[in-house]
Amino acid sequence: MSYKDTYQIWSTDPYFDGKTREELLSIGGDEKEIEDRFYKDLEFGTGGLRGILGAGTNRMNVYTVAKASAGLANYIVDSGKDAMERGVVISYDSRHFSPEFAEIAATTLAAYGVRVRLSDELRPVPMCSFAVRYFNAFAGVMVTASHNPPKYNGYKVYGEDGGQVTNEAASAILENMARFADVRTIRTMELSDALDQGLITRFGPEVDIDYTAMLTELVIDKGAIERQSDMSIIYTPLHGSGNKPVRRILRTVGFKNVTIVPQQEIPDGSFPTVKTPNPEDPAALTMGIEIAKKTGALLVFGTDPDSDRLGIAIRCADGSYKCLTGNQVGLMLLDYILDSKKQAGILPEDSFVCTTIVSSKLCASICKAYGVELQETLTGFKFIGERIKIDDEFGNKHFQFGFEESYGYLSGTSVRDKDAVVAAMLVCGMAAQSKDRGETLLDRLEGIYRKYGYGYEQAVSFTLEGKEGLDKIKGAMDELRSELEACKNSDEAKDLIGGPSVVAVRDYSKSVRYDFSGGTVTTTELTLPKSNVLLYELGGDKGLDWACARPSGTEPKLKIYFGVYDKEDREAQDRLSKIKSEMSSYVQGKL
Repeated sequence: MSYKDTYQIWSTDPYFDGKTREELLSIGGDEKEIEDRFYKDLEFGTGGLRGILGAGTNRMNVYTVAKASAGLANYIVDSGKDAMERGVVISYDSRHFSPEFAEIAATTLAAYGVRVRLSDELRPVPMCSFAVRYFNAFAGVMVTASHNPPKYNGYKVYGEDGGQVTNEAASAILENMARFADVRTIRTMELSDALDQGLITRFGPEVDIDYTAMLTELVIDKGAIERQSDMSIIYTPLHGSGNKPVRRILRTVGFKNVTIVPQQEIPDGSFPTVKTPNPEDPAALTMGIEIAKKTGALLVFGTDPDSDRLGIAIRCADGSYKCLTGNQVGLMLLDYILDSKKQAGILPEDSFVCTTIVSSKLCASICKAYGVELQETLTGFKFIGERIKIDDEFGNKHFQFGFEESYGYLSGTSVRDKDAVVAAMLVCGMAAQSKDRGETLLDRLEGIYRKYGYGYEQAVSFTLEGKEGLDKIKGAMDELRSELEACKNSDEAKDLIGGPSVVAVRDYSKSVRYDFSGGTVTTTELTLPKSNVLLYELGGDKGLDWACARPSGTEPKLKIYFGVYDKEDREAQDRLSKIKSEMSSYVQGKL
């Protein structure tokens, strides 16, 4: 069936609600828009769905959510009665239509006999992950588009360990979704009927209580918090789901002087006070910083709509505020946790830390100093969750901390996705410890750099929406690979990206590392799962400089990452600027 035929059905069949048909009829003369909405189904990737809100098979709406839920239901039914009885935990954030999507997911699953526990109000990603394990559920669903702009929403699926579903499970769910090529064949039921029959139950405060109690067990240096309990802190939930759980844990562990940014406290899917609700963007913390300037607060932090990412700004000696990168916060928390536990004699043997291939390479030096294993994974916290399952839950190792450069952090093993609630608690505790020692968080960061070398990382994104955008991203990655494979020796590799010499390139899509350091190219096999990623090793002062190109898995973007390391601060910054300019130009020329 062509996209035009599908459009005709959606825009005229009374099965589809009046608003859907009206929206589609309004674009009747726009062939390009019709094609973009119907040329494919919204892709169910390794973590679920994410897309623009609207009518069409390539949009987020109640029909595409029902299709994903029917595919998940069939997958669970095929897994047996026990899986159906253990069922699915569903939560949602503050985005437009998140409650409605959560409800249609629940009633669709219930219609196929799968038991559902539905959150009685918005709750964030980490609490959804926690609730899967708390209820011994077979799966979880979180309705969210994380930090994307307001026009997006999404549907993340979790496995029984509380981590995002494995690639194998995602493939099986996708195969089951294919059974519903015509969404009109999907079964559903009334919410009231499902509640009456016990197929859907609500959960609420009992999870809040146990989640908060779990977090208190992860507190570092309780004494410092007690002594600095009046430390001034500014927090913004950015109109999202973090407000209640973040405030609850800070109050529980003893912080008494926490101010909430009032204009950004109430959940609102339009996110009216920010361009995008992303704490990676310093502009998202502007309102918090303005309050901090008036109160002299030491720390400002914000969480995104589903409260899995956290960004911070810290007070400088001159009264200004500096926003830290995700890598800087990750390095500081890593050192804070390992050092505090080492000093207290509670850092276990066989401890390990997880980070990703595009995060700071200084992690290795810090882990080595404390005798802790560092494990690198592909980009995406699902891979960190998998390592916790393999090496901690079912192995003999002890997970201490995990982070990725995109402002995601995790401590503890009761949650298997990034958790801005625990990160908020840890960052505030780290600030209290620093204040207790008579230093600032900037002093702490500078101490890490002096000890392990200066490291700077940045990222550049090229946003290319729609079918044409996806085609351009694919074409660019194909061209980058073609030029790589044409390099036969180190002389050709030197000029590969038009600037810094390329020592080696890792092509994760082919599981091959091309090494040019010996003159002629040699290859070795990569052991991580296959992924559409090219990582360029560039040498540098410490032999760690790198650049990386990868399409985003959650947004219509081609992302370019950079990392540079040097014993001298200025050298590192200058080289980063040069590599960033040259690599960005090289990639942009392919688009």
